[in-house]
Amino acid sequence: MTPARRTPPARGRRAPSATAEVREALMTVGCRLLSSDGPAALSARRLAAEVGTSTMAIYTHFGGVPDLVEAIVQLGLDQLAERLAAVRPTDDPVTDLARLARTYRDSALADPHLYAVMLGGVAQAHFGLKPRDLELDSLTLGAADVHVRRSIEAGRFRAGPHWDLTVRVWAMMHGWVMLEIAGYGIGASVDDYLLHVLVGAGDSLADATRSVRRSAGVGLTAGPG
Repeated sequence: MTPARRTPPARGRRAPSATAEVREALMTVGCRLLSSDGPAALSARRLAAEVGTSTMAIYTHFGGVPDLVEAIVQLGLDQLAERLAAVRPTDDPVTDLARLARTYRDSALADPHLYAVMLGGVAQAHFGLKPRDLELDSLTLGAADVHVRRSIEAGRFRAGPHWDLTVRVWAMMHGWVMLEIAGYGIGASVDDYLLHVLVGAGDSLADATRSVRRSAGVGLTAGPG
């Protein structure tokens, strides 16, 4: 994930001097290390060395490595929220829910280390999510609930409390993504799994099959840019 346009200086180049440039470079390198090696790679010494600054700069700009990671995670959550919000409603709410699930999955697969910290419950080394970071009602669950509610109103999903159904549907999708990232051989395609989830929510097999097919090909093809 790259949060800024500028890139940190290569070794041998003059280190950034402006305050904003140093902070930006620390974020950029931190994003790269988190994405490639996970949170355990984010030591103050390594970050400072790759940026070409002192370890004190990390404490000056962020208060410490955990706060730097929190800033990166917040950026990742904001980007995920933008991607989910980009799934605009159509005349088929079940297709929209399937599109949302594909976008969520593609985001996770594009940057699995960041996803594991954001949404996988990883608390590694000196970093763990704070309670406010775990308030995701307006993010993944909130986005899914819009389409689940519309699917119930359209008679595609079984009647009942829409929030309860949203939690069950999204918990199954989240579990699928976590298993896929971990490398387990699940033995079914994402289309097959989406079909299982949608039929389990009350849709007919024929209608769910059409919606899954309509949702195919929608999602990310690369990591955050």
